[in-house]
Amino acid sequence: MGSVQARMEAVLARLLPPAQVAPARLHAAMRYATLEGGKRVRPLLAFAAGEVGGAAADRLEIAAAAVELIHAYSLVHDDLPCMDDDVLRRGKPTVHVEFGEATALLAGDALQSLAFQILAEHLLAEEPRAQLEMVRTLAAAAGSRGMAGGQQIDLESTGTALGMPALEFMHIHKTGALIRAAVILGCSCGSLGEAEKAKLDRYARSVGLAFQVVDDILDYDASTATLGKTAGKDARQGKPTYVSAMGISRAREMAESLRAQAVGALEGLGARAARLAALADFVVLRKF
Repeated sequence: MGSVQARMEAVLARLLPPAQVAPARLHAAMRYATLEGGKRVRPLLAFAAGEVGGAAADRLEIAAAAVELIHAYSLVHDDLPCMDDDVLRRGKPTVHVEFGEATALLAGDALQSLAFQILAEHLLAEEPRAQLEMVRTLAAAAGSRGMAGGQQIDLESTGTALGMPALEFMHIHKTGALIRAAVILGCSCGSLGEAEKAKLDRYARSVGLAFQVVDDILDYDASTATLGKTAGKDARQGKPTYVSAMGISRAREMAESLRAQAVGALEGLGARAARLAALADFVVLRKF
C-alpha cells in the first residue's frame, strides 16, 4: 500500500499543472485539493485489480490517477456551502475556505476535465475500442447515473428517513460507482476473461457499498481529529445513513457481511487477487 500511495503522489504531482503556471491560483487550488492527503483507496483498488490481469504499472498509474482526480473534484464540490458546507477535509481547511468559493468551483471543474484528458493522452489498452470503453466507464460513474446522481438523491433525502432499498440505491451511485470504476479500469489495463471480469465486478460492488457503510459508522463514533474531517456532521444535518436506518450494531454486521461477499467473489482467482482481498479487509476494518 505504501509503495502505491507514494507512487500515486508522485504521478499526480507530475500530471497536475504546476502551481507557477498561469492561471496560478487555479492550479494551486487543484494541487491543494489533490496532493498530500487521502488514503488513495481508489488507486489502490485499480492497482490490485490490474495485478489480477497482469497489467503494466505505467498503465495502471494513469488509470488510477484519472479516478483519483474525479474523486478529488467531487470532494471539492461536496464541501462547498451550497452542498455539505464543510470547512475541514483531510485535516486541513477545505478548498473554498483556502481559495474562495469561485476558485474552488473552477478547481473541481478543471480536475474533472484533467481526468479525461489523461485517459485520452496515454496508451492504456491494446485496442482503441477497449480504451474508449474505459473513458465511457469513468464518465458514467461520475455522471447523473453515478456519483452526481447519488449526490442529488442525498441532497433531496436530507431530513427524511430512507428505507434500506432507497439507501442502498443512493450509495451504490454516490460512493459505489467510482469505486467500481477504479476496479474496472484497473482490470481493463490488463488481460482478463469475461468470467474473471464478472468476479471483479461483484467484488467491486460489495466493496463500494461496504466503504459507505463504514464511512457512516466512522461519522457516528470517530473523532474529527481521527477522521481529518468534521465528525458527526451527517447526524446534525439529518442525512440518512446506515447507522440511522439500522443502528450501529447492525451497520457493523452489514459491513462484515459485505466484506465476506467481496472476498467470496474472488474465489478461484488465487494469489493474483490477494491484494484485492486485503483491501476489502482494509476498507471494513479501517479506523479513519
